[in-house]
Amino acid sequence: MSIPIHHLESICVFGASTVSPPALGLCWEHGVAVNFLSEHGYLQARMTGVADTSVTLRRTHFRVADDPARCAAISRQIVAGKIQNSRNSLLRAARETESEPEREQLQTVIDALGRQVRLLAGFEVSDLRSQIDKVRGAEGMASQLYFSVLSLTLKQQREEFAFTTRSRRPPRDRINCLLSFLYALVRHDCIAALTTVGLDPFVGFFHVDRPNRPSLALDLMEEFRPWLADRLAITLVNRQQLGPEHFNQREGGAVEFTETGRKLVIKAYQERKQESLTHPLLEQNLRVAQMPFVQARVLARHLRGDIPDYIPFVPR
Repeated sequence: MSIPIHHLESICVFGASTVSPPALGLCWEHGVAVNFLSEHGYLQARMTGVADTSVTLRRTHFRVADDPARCAAISRQIVAGKIQNSRNSLLRAARETESEPEREQLQTVIDALGRQVRLLAGFEVSDLRSQIDKVRGAEGMASQLYFSVLSLTLKQQREEFAFTTRSRRPPRDRINCLLSFLYALVRHDCIAALTTVGLDPFVGFFHVDRPNRPSLALDLMEEFRPWLADRLAITLVNRQQLGPEHFNQREGGAVEFTETGRKLVIKAYQERKQESLTHPLLEQNLRVAQMPFVQARVLARHLRGDIPDYIPFVPR
């Protein structure tokens, strides 16, 4: 699939792949970030232009990150968006399943996720330190509930893509390998978006700061995980575009992509990013690729005081 340069916001280059100097120059000219990743999806280098922004935004960003009340408020919005998007994904699966017992299992989790959203809305702002802990607790509980029924969203290849629990470093099964790889792609797009807007992707509000950890990018990507990464993973498995032959198992139990499998997922991800959705806040039809950049700008507007709350993206 050939995509015009002006339709791209960022690209990823894997392993020994190369980009010609003219292509790099074109990316620089059009403000396209180039992420150089290892064959397993770990960031090695990034090329971006100079952020066109005021230093006052970064100063405000750092001040807010040191304010427990502001961090808790932003974190609550981020987690509420993620939970709502997770719930919507399961609602879709419940509508499509033909199994009544599975529909009941899904509905039980859907109801529980709804309670978590209401719990977030009811948190008191008086005890700020405990509030951020409560937000993290709600996110952890919601993730556990969501992943407990993720396998029910698969209509095909359930045995080949058996899923019991989330495993990351290393992924222990095919579905975890697929999810981790897609999350890495989303994370790098969020880093590019935040950098373009002028925010520091390593200073977060919800995720704790650690060396070499893009905490703010991890914050921003939370709302994108269920509807972008997870839905694409489910689609690739259900349509049987991805199969066991696209994975290898290493000594020790770690699962990784074959070269063919990795290219297939990257291509599917880039194609998904060219599809369009209506942004409920802007009421505009935008490409999926633009959504991280829009949300980064929404966050910047909130930090500047232009809007009272950060509003996560929840597709209709």
